[in-house]
Amino acid sequence: MDQRTVRQRISRVTIAASFGFALVQLDVSIVNIALPRIATDLHAGVAGLQWVVDAYTLAFAVLLLSMGFLGDRLGARKVYLAGMLLFALSSILCGFSVDAVMLIVGRMLQGVGAAAMLPCSLALLSHATAHEHALRARAIGWWTAAGSITIAAGPLIGGLLMSVTTWRSIFFVNVPICILGAWLTLRVPETEREVRGKHFDLRGQILAVLALTALTITVIEAKPLGWTHPWVLACIATTLLAVPLFIWQESRCPSPMLPLRFFRAPGFSAAVIYGVIVNLTYYGIVFLLSLYLQRVHGYTALQTGLAYLPLTATFFGVNIFSGWLVGRAGAKLPMVLGALIDAFGFSLFLLLGAQSPYLLMLPAFALLPCGMGLGVPAMTTTVLSAVEKQASGTASGVLNAARQAAGAIGVALFGALAGDSNAWIVRGLHDSAWISVILLLIAAAVAFRGAAARKQTR
Repeated sequence: MDQRTVRQRISRVTIAASFGFALVQLDVSIVNIALPRIATDLHAGVAGLQWVVDAYTLAFAVLLLSMGFLGDRLGARKVYLAGMLLFALSSILCGFSVDAVMLIVGRMLQGVGAAAMLPCSLALLSHATAHEHALRARAIGWWTAAGSITIAAGPLIGGLLMSVTTWRSIFFVNVPICILGAWLTLRVPETEREVRGKHFDLRGQILAVLALTALTITVIEAKPLGWTHPWVLACIATTLLAVPLFIWQESRCPSPMLPLRFFRAPGFSAAVIYGVIVNLTYYGIVFLLSLYLQRVHGYTALQTGLAYLPLTATFFGVNIFSGWLVGRAGAKLPMVLGALIDAFGFSLFLLLGAQSPYLLMLPAFALLPCGMGLGVPAMTTTVLSAVEKQASGTASGVLNAARQAAGAIGVALFGALAGDSNAWIVRGLHDSAWISVILLLIAAAVAFRGAAARKQTR
């Protein structure tokens, strides 16, 4: 196959994979802009709003590992298309929700569909670029850019939709996007399947669901119910029991959903820790910023979306530059520099108060996408380069399960630091900024010690 044909094939796969990833990331952030109006229409408090966000993220996180396995076993394209269909149907359910419970159930089903799409989109890319290392870094840069742009543009898109219609439109808009994405995916070849004989790790999946769900319930409900409430104590006990049992199960299972051997590969552990910190801090702070802008400053949904515009404008170019840089210099520099830039950006939120002008927020809004845009493509390339091609779906599932679980915990944790009053929202924003700065400095140190300083060889 000549080089031009190879590039064309990789381009088709990159577009199809990026389309699904963009859709998944869009629904992470677009909902944040609608939270105040959802709270009014469906009579939900802060804890209820946390569950609207975390039902999606949590289902996403706990099923990513299994969906990565199924993609490797059944074929990434089949699982990817099935996830896109479920995502479209659950979006319709969310759009017709009549109460908070129905919306939360719909969001959970969206998370299941997203869990099927995300690791399989990376598996499609990994298979298409298996023998083209420089093109792999660039393809991942474009794939990451698509997700980064939509996660940043989500508030703006949501604000525009809500300025002409209701919050329900942010879910209905997913349906035509899914139809187009499915058509694009049908035009790319199916991936190779992993060797037969592996079995689904049901015990591991159950323990992962128990551990992550119980931990999230603990963080969200401890503040309103109190740490000594029987429900909270039961969730703490469940978490403490399920986590070691999960590790024990994965260490002895012949076909684990979380292969512990991955963590012995150079750079893999560093990349996963890095991804956990980036998602925890970013998802948590965006949740709080939506409340800060709309409740403290009185912004409309459209004004809040426009306020996030600097995030969108910066992500794309930095992601592409990072893919180019990783292809030539390795992952260490962009990962370390990205974490340090983000740490500085988060520190600027400490300057904000109840009366702070928007201009004071702009520097942070410009720095955060620069840091994430540099670090995330390098982190993703590190993970895919650390494992064999046939395990790429499972490896990407491990990375993204960890990242999405961290995002759910970030929303729960940072939301718990805030409250319903304006003063508590500002205080929660400051406390969250301090936590984020410390964690991102740790991420920079981890990347410096564990990421590859030169071009990947796989």
